[in-house]
Amino acid sequence: MTVNIRQLSTAAADFDTEFQRLQHWSAETDHAIEERVAGILDDVRVRGDAAVLAYTERFDGLKADSVAALEITRAELQAAVAVITLKQRHALEAAAERVRDYHQRQLEACGRSWSYRDADGTLLGQKVTPIDRVGIYVPGGKAAYPSSVLMNAVPAKVAGVGEIIMVVPTPKGERNAMVLAAAAIAGVDRAFTIGGAQAVAALAYGTATVPAVDKITGPGNAYVASAKRRVFGKVGIDMIAGPSEILVLADGSTPADWVAMDLFSQAEHDELAQSILLCPDAAYIAQVKEAIDRLIDGMPRRDVIRASLEGRGALIHTRSMEEACTLSNRIAPEHLEVSSKDPHRWEPLLKHAGAIFLGAFTSESLGDYCAGPNHVLPTSGTCRFSSPLGVYDFQKRSSLIEVSEVGAQKLGVIAAELAYGEGLQAHAQAAEMRLKR
Repeated sequence: MTVNIRQLSTAAADFDTEFQRLQHWSAETDHAIEERVAGILDDVRVRGDAAVLAYTERFDGLKADSVAALEITRAELQAAVAVITLKQRHALEAAAERVRDYHQRQLEACGRSWSYRDADGTLLGQKVTPIDRVGIYVPGGKAAYPSSVLMNAVPAKVAGVGEIIMVVPTPKGERNAMVLAAAAIAGVDRAFTIGGAQAVAALAYGTATVPAVDKITGPGNAYVASAKRRVFGKVGIDMIAGPSEILVLADGSTPADWVAMDLFSQAEHDELAQSILLCPDAAYIAQVKEAIDRLIDGMPRRDVIRASLEGRGALIHTRSMEEACTLSNRIAPEHLEVSSKDPHRWEPLLKHAGAIFLGAFTSESLGDYCAGPNHVLPTSGTCRFSSPLGVYDFQKRSSLIEVSEVGAQKLGVIAAELAYGEGLQAHAQAAEMRLKR
């Protein structure tokens, strides 16, 4: 099968125009979806459990007499560990351990409270505390994502979150044993078989059965993304995720088949996913194109891969690896592979990426499942200002201030002067009352 993927060159006169066209993608959801989601959220906020039951039957074909009947018990989660194969269990446990170890190091590096006293005895610092209750959304339906359970629940546990509520759609009542086993292994406290905008609404507003949470994390479809956007402010959210992205920065030293398959690994997610190769070696780009055409017929999701590569993919010939790094920073991809003999030479030039995979043996798929760092990453260029999901997303920080009597004499004069300048007399006098006369 021939794949008509764009082939661009930075030396071409129209490159910037074509490059801009390649980058264009509207993250805004369809207006009709926004209207439907608004109606669902309002309905769940008003009718609670009754609305959740109605939408679960309507969208998932799952009829239940009560939302309590949609809850997956802790015993059922633990039983799923025994149902899956031994190889599956060992894979989940090994992945969970690596993810836990990585996020434990995050906690040790930046997740602790701290304080100090200055010369006059004033104590200043920061108190770090975990969020009380978090909701994690796990996609379900066409595919099951036990890895998403680990990536959301494990760092929440490491952070010290008091209670983790998982929601996962189970169309027609079909429960995936690996998802349930992952929830048991990761330490999920409660789980419900509900999904879509109604699940987000239930988590945000609470119902008679589903407890309201303080923050919602996890990926979902356009309805879930729209719902998360709308409930932000009532609760915290991790991010609004767009289609998956991979950018491979190659010097021509990695087997072309490996790079072609890495491009496939994101293209198979979604027709809107984006896979791009940047390389200064024209002959190598031709090898990758040949590998794409040769390997695609063997892919079960070849129609999705082809649509993705032809719609939003590109093979870009650059003048140099330095120029490739510059283009990469303009794209700011979710996943960035540096497929080079000397990846550490180029890594300092790379400023914007959700996750950077260094070297030919570091396939993006290892990061998705078991390397350790989180696979919930910013998309659509948002890694220019945001970060992967981590322990810090499940914590909050309070400033600590204890001013000594000596310190109040110095700070009070400063504060009063500034407060009078702003016309806030009560502020000024509150500081001045503590001054020794």
